[in-house]
Amino acid sequence: MELGTSTIKKFADGEVYVQIKESIRGCDVFLVQPTCPPNVNDNLMELLIMIDACRRASCRSITCVIPYYGYARADRRTSGRESIAAKLTANLLTESGATRIVMLDIHSLQTIGYFDIPVDHIYGETVILGAFYTLVPIRPRWR
Repeated sequence: MELGTSTIKKFADGEVYVQIKESIRGCDVFLVQPTCPPNVNDNLMELLIMIDACRRASCRSITCVIPYYGYARADRRTSGRESIAAKLTANLLTESGATRIVMLDIHSLQTIGYFDIPVDHIYGETVILGAFYTLVPIRPRWR
């Protein structure tokens, strides 16, 4: 699988611009974008605009691989007049055109229920340890 080419830049006023530089019509697209600090909102907005650009380019499906899901801790109300930002973020990703989400070590599993599209949750420990043990010549106890 090859990486696609795109242009991502910011205008002087801080707005994000995304252009897909190749034809993705009928293709399955995988977007890898964490929504992590220090620019959580910028990273999220960039992901949303990339999803929209891919959708408008007539791709078949858009899978978002999100290693760090920003706003995951805002998954419930602890007192009155609070936002459930994890649900809002899920709605934004779904409405922008994502067809599947892959998350790594989500803060709370109830966040998966906020999505109206399929969500795959991957535990990073098993993936990282599996890769580590193929590189380091020791025998793990758990195998």
